[in-house]
Amino acid sequence: QVQLVESGGGLVQAGESLRLSCAASGSIFAIDTMRWYRQAPGKQRELVATITSGGSTDYEDSVKGRFTISRDNAKNTVYLQMNSLKPEDTAVYYCNADIRRTAFNTRLDNYWGQGTQVAVSS
Repeated sequence: QVQLVESGGGLVQAGESLRLSCAASGSIFAIDTMRWYRQAPGKQRELVATITSGGSTDYEDSVKGRFTISRDNAKNTVYLQMNSLKPEDTAVYYCNADIRRTAFNTRLDNYWGQGTQVAVSS
């Protein structure tokens, strides 16, 4: 079994920063692409940031220049540094990862964390 556990959410004022973490544990051989999604009330879940196993990153336009995704492969952990937060960043943030479970099977299984709430007041 594989678990993704997010942490680091909270309530901040506009302009402040938060750092989200997501640690993967369980039966893991390797982790491929890792992602952060968010879902605001009444809206669809959207992809915020992506990081490949090689470290290449991509961002949703509204967070470019403010958010930074990174990963620590030794810890099976992905981070999202969020600076200059805005009220429109308020959402539940979810970690997502493509994980190879064993050395004998190249199949990648997709997993989600339970989410962490980020609230930004104006």
